[in-house]
Amino acid sequence: MALGKRRAEHQQDLFIPATAVNRSPGHPFYRRLNELLAEASFDEEVEELCAPFYAEGRGRPSIPPGVYFRMLLIGYFEGIDSQRGIAWRCADSRSLQEFLGLGPAARTPDHSSLTRLRKRLSLETHQAAFDAVIRIAKAKGLVKGKTLAVDSTTLEANAAMKAIVRRDTGKNWKEYVRGLAEDEGLDDPSDDDLRRFDRSRRDKKVSNKDWKSPSDPDARIAKMKDGRTRLAYKAQHAIDTDTEIIVSATIHRADSPDSELLKDAVIDVGGVTESAATPNFREVVADKGYFKVAMLAWLEDRDIRSYISQPRSRNKRRWTDKPEGHERAYRNNRRRSAGTRSSELHRLRSERVERSFAHTCRTGRARRTWLRGVADVTKRYLLQAAGRNLGTIMRSLFGFGTPRALQAAGAAAVELLSDLVNAITAFWRHFATKVPGRTEFAIATRSVKSLSPSSADLLVHSAA
Repeated sequence: MALGKRRAEHQQDLFIPATAVNRSPGHPFYRRLNELLAEASFDEEVEELCAPFYAEGRGRPSIPPGVYFRMLLIGYFEGIDSQRGIAWRCADSRSLQEFLGLGPAARTPDHSSLTRLRKRLSLETHQAAFDAVIRIAKAKGLVKGKTLAVDSTTLEANAAMKAIVRRDTGKNWKEYVRGLAEDEGLDDPSDDDLRRFDRSRRDKKVSNKDWKSPSDPDARIAKMKDGRTRLAYKAQHAIDTDTEIIVSATIHRADSPDSELLKDAVIDVGGVTESAATPNFREVVADKGYFKVAMLAWLEDRDIRSYISQPRSRNKRRWTDKPEGHERAYRNNRRRSAGTRSSELHRLRSERVERSFAHTCRTGRARRTWLRGVADVTKRYLLQAAGRNLGTIMRSLFGFGTPRALQAAGAAAVELLSDLVNAITAFWRHFATKVPGRTEFAIATRSVKSLSPSSADLLVHSAA
């Protein structure tokens, strides 16, 4: 066989037969995911939801809604945070184009097309697509509808702190500090003088009441998980503690108190579970940030048991000026919070809700948003949470929740096969040669015993 050489320049063929086009073998994870979505008639459902936003029988056909929503799901599964990155990844991968249902001659949508579709489709449409995934989980028995765990985290907004301006005067930070310096007697201070003066000031706090971002008015100043002060949003998850399915994912302004957001989560979950033909949740567990007596009474009126931690207070509560039922709800919650079931539920909440944030925000790269406005950020985040739910469903059905987990499983399966072959070889050598070989045989025995049922399942899925 002669040595092949790569040519620096190659003239493209004008015509090639269809049989000569190389087709991708596809990715086993995305093939299984397409089968799951096809079984639930996902494409037909989202096309019916999006039909009112398009002209009937006129104009060029748009990007299919199923392709749009799948591209946003790819952002979660591939860990891509920007629309430009999603569009480039889909255009570069034939396996992802197979997942999108695009042929070899079809072009993948670019990032501007995703933006136009996002602005065209309403927030309710994205919420309905998220609800469709929950119905898939319900059909697979992954929505129990008993205990609801609620928690929130911060998302970094697409706005810079150095660009904030005063709400009253519209001055930026530099102009504001210059005015303070002139009030202190500094005439025509330079930039270095302003920096030194700003560092020497004691009161350098910024408040959302006084400052705003001109590029993203919905963003609010908040402290992130790593201690940095940034413009941010607040994401709230409500999950089924039995199955870890996210039944509600909402975006709020970062300065919104948690105690005011719990009602929205319960109402949102009630609508979703009703549409998914599941019983309403009867227990709510949350941390002390959600504690509010009026909220406890609201849950009590709806026959929902609350397990909300109570913050410590030295003041004695008065009930004479409170509405009827507040004291009863307060004492019932305190009695339940002191029991062993409350400790178990709070342990599950801290473990599983935080894990949902880790999957969605860290692995799925949703901690930093590139969109602006509560509505647009919510649209994108709903599909991130839907991708996480699909990953949970795939993990329960096939043992793998992401494409990368399947790739890692292949390497683990090869290692397990190698250990198994070594164990069988050592076992045969021990009895065939009738040589004690105790050390090698003991190692082989431990290798065989280390094959847990989960490892065996991993081996079977990888072989399939």
